[in-house]
Amino acid sequence: MDMIPNIPLESLRDEPIYKKRICVIGAGASGLAALKVISQSDFYKTGQWSVVAFENRTNVGGVWFPAAPTDNPPLTPLYDSLTTNLPHPVMAYTSYSFPPSTSLFPNAAIVQEYIESYAAHFDLLPLIRLNTAVIAARWETSIWSITLSTGESMSFDHIVVANGHYRLPRIPDTPGLSEWILSGKASHSAWYRHPDNFGDVVLVVGGGPSGKDISADMSSVSKAVIHSVTGTSPEDVGNLKRRPRVVEYRSNGEVVFEDGSMEHGIDHCILATGYQMDFPFFDESVIRTEIPPPSPPLPRDLYNSTYHIFPLARHVFPLQNNYPTSSLAFMGLLFRVAPMPLVEAQAHAIVRVFSDPSCLDGTQEAVDIITRSETLQAQGAHSALQLAKAWFRFEEHEQFDYRDEMYKFAARPGSNGEIILVPDWEKEMYHEKDKLRVAWRKLEQSGEAEKWVAGVGKGGTQEWVEMMRELLKWADQNDRDQVAASSSSRL
Repeated sequence: MDMIPNIPLESLRDEPIYKKRICVIGAGASGLAALKVISQSDFYKTGQWSVVAFENRTNVGGVWFPAAPTDNPPLTPLYDSLTTNLPHPVMAYTSYSFPPSTSLFPNAAIVQEYIESYAAHFDLLPLIRLNTAVIAARWETSIWSITLSTGESMSFDHIVVANGHYRLPRIPDTPGLSEWILSGKASHSAWYRHPDNFGDVVLVVGGGPSGKDISADMSSVSKAVIHSVTGTSPEDVGNLKRRPRVVEYRSNGEVVFEDGSMEHGIDHCILATGYQMDFPFFDESVIRTEIPPPSPPLPRDLYNSTYHIFPLARHVFPLQNNYPTSSLAFMGLLFRVAPMPLVEAQAHAIVRVFSDPSCLDGTQEAVDIITRSETLQAQGAHSALQLAKAWFRFEEHEQFDYRDEMYKFAARPGSNGEIILVPDWEKEMYHEKDKLRVAWRKLEQSGEAEKWVAGVGKGGTQEWVEMMRELLKWADQNDRDQVAASSSSRL
């Protein structure tokens, strides 16, 4: 893949003046979805549009493309044991399935191969310039002026921001933590790759997927692992201790938790505390890095709280007064979602807005944003910070309603384009994702997993649906058998 040819910049600069030029920043999962949908549009096929993606790494894939933890921060937080936390039929792009017989919860290398295959299948590689970063992007009167890492400058009518948000670590401001980091006693999970050489007693902070995975990794080699998760009650399971939020780090290796309890003799702390949204190519004229003022009314500028971007119409298009709302689009900012099918839906909406800016009703979009703010406040997000943290966090059903709405919005009036709706099976299996993952791990441990997926998918997606339903039945029976065996052992 390193031999992908780059696009001559000269040819882009020599395009006819009428052609609408689109820049995509990043060639990870979101950027590739944008390229795929744009390049399949009639506007691109008839020569009315051109599109190019700039990717600062040597390959497509974004967060899934591995890299040693040598940069500061690392190019990706990809750790060795990472597998998906969603079954792949649920997490796959709507337009492109994983190959038949793929492990139901594939590892990162398989996901990277899938993303590369997606790019090749839809002939996206000629549209990507590798080893080329966007250093700066500014709106200048009627156009976006882009400065590249090559030192060259280009102009575009539209930008799609798809640079991801798993790069800049978020470090809590807990008392004493900065001293631990400076002394090498604490590090962010962005640098974590495998569980070796962290010591006998390790503290893992954070209750997200990486915090859970790293705690499980560490418990296989360390004498004691303390997993700190906000709101957790103390619980010990083997060598794994679950504790609440840390409120103080002390120089003698002690930590104090919010319930007043303490742990001693900690050798190292791994901070699985998430990442900040970061757009280093934009200056304050494009987006201000601070928490936005209270609304209504909506602010005149676009804000990056590092937890959310505000205000965005449909979580994509910036409602502000400094440049046209339809000239810029942000992809893949939502979380607790199946990201790949969601960003494809966003890409279709982006094509609609780029082709017809009037389709965005600014007044209605503002009302929708204020309504979401009121809903989140009613659910307990009372402060500006709480609101920022909750803004892109979707509850389970919301992502499916959102995808349906985006496809309906993307369908141009009078066109014969098919509106894609989320199938019921996808909602069902997303709801059962944790149960499926536990069952799948049991199959892997017993050596039976490959038999379950052998040949599945050759006849289409429905075979995966039937397989997952069978796995859920197996999990239920397995649980009943364990309960029965436990009862018999007590007699």
